[in-house]
Amino acid sequence: MEWLSAFMLGVIQGLTEFLPVSSSGHLELAKILLGDSVPQEGLLLTLVLHTATALSTLIVFRKDILEILKGLVELKMNASWLFASLIVISMLPAAGIGLFFEEQVALLFEGRLGWVGVALVLTAVLLRLADSSKAAGNSLTPKNALVIGLAQAIAILPGISRSGATIATAVLLGVEREKAARFSFLMVIPLIFGSMFKSLLDVDFASTEVAYTPLFIGFITAFFTGILACRWMIALVKKSQLTYFAVYCLVVGLVAMSYEFFR
Repeated sequence: MEWLSAFMLGVIQGLTEFLPVSSSGHLELAKILLGDSVPQEGLLLTLVLHTATALSTLIVFRKDILEILKGLVELKMNASWLFASLIVISMLPAAGIGLFFEEQVALLFEGRLGWVGVALVLTAVLLRLADSSKAAGNSLTPKNALVIGLAQAIAILPGISRSGATIATAVLLGVEREKAARFSFLMVIPLIFGSMFKSLLDVDFASTEVAYTPLFIGFITAFFTGILACRWMIALVKKSQLTYFAVYCLVVGLVAMSYEFFR
C-alpha cells in the first residue's frame, strides 16, 4: 500500500506547505502513524514532494515572478531590484541554519511527538497574535526582511509553521496582510530550490531501488493540492481568518504532547 501512503503524504505536503500548520511537523506525525507503510524511498520522496510544492508556488505567482525578472533585466535600481534584495536579506538566517544545522535539528525532533506538539502550540499562539493585530500599512524594509527571515529560520523546527511564522511576523511588524502573504511565499522559492539541490546531492541513486509509482503519485498529489492551498491561504490572510488554524494547531499540538506522555 505504498502508493496510498505516498498519496496521503502528498496531500499533507501540498496542504501544510502553504497553510500555517507546519508541513515538517505534519509529515513527522504522518510518518510515525503510517509506520512501515511509508514508501522506502525516504529522502527521495521528500525531495519529490518539495519539488512539487515549489512548482506550485511558481504557478500561482508566475505573474509576480515574471514581473520581477523583467525588472531585473533592466539592470537599474527599480522596484524589482529592491524586492529581490529584500528576498536575499530574508534568506540569510535560514540559509545559514539550513546549511550547518539542518541535520542536527532533524535528529533532535525525529520521532519525538512531544517536541513537535510544543512547537505546534507555539505556532498557534503566534497565529492568534497576528490575527488580532491591526496592520499599520508599513512597507517592507531591509530591517523587516531580516526579522521575517529570522522567523523563517526558526521555522526549521518541525511544528513551527514556516508560512505561519513569516506571515504572522510580517503582520505584527505592521505590513499589510496581502503583501505579507505574497512576500512569505516568494521569499521561500530560492531556499526551496537550494534545499532541493542539497538533498539531490545526498541521494545515492546507484544503490537506491526506486519504485516510481509512489513517487509519481506523491508528486501529482502535492502539486495540485499545493496550488489550491496556496490560493486559499492568500484569501484567508486577507480576511484575517488565521484563528481557525491557531485552534487546529493548538488541538493537534496538545494531542501530540499527550500521546508522547501516555504511550
